[in-house]
Amino acid sequence: MEEPEMQLKGKKVTDKFTESVYVLANEPSVALYRLQEHVRRSLPELAQHKADMQRWEEQSQGAIYTVEYACSAVKSLVDSSVYFRSVEGLLKQAISIRDHMNTSAQGHSQEKLSPPPSLA
Repeated sequence: MEEPEMQLKGKKVTDKFTESVYVLANEPSVALYRLQEHVRRSLPELAQHKADMQRWEEQSQGAIYTVEYACSAVKSLVDSSVYFRSVEGLLKQAISIRDHMNTSAQGHSQEKLSPPPSLA
């Protein structure tokens, strides 16, 4: 009676051992196969996302350069306001001189056109 019981326990142990060996032998290959399958499916989409991101980065860099250039141009204009005020003052001075010269020229032309006062 002990022998059939021992055979049953021995068979259970060997079955469990065989199953464990089978799982250990096959599990890594199944996992690697699934991983390879996943990579093969995902890679084209990931490559497209990478290309899109690179294109967006280039566009962003161009926009950033444009904004920085515009900001430096505005800053240069603000910094040159001193020169604009100086030019404005010189223009006002030139207009004043022109008006003065026109007034003087009109005065001389009126003297030439008017007859000399009579010596009576």
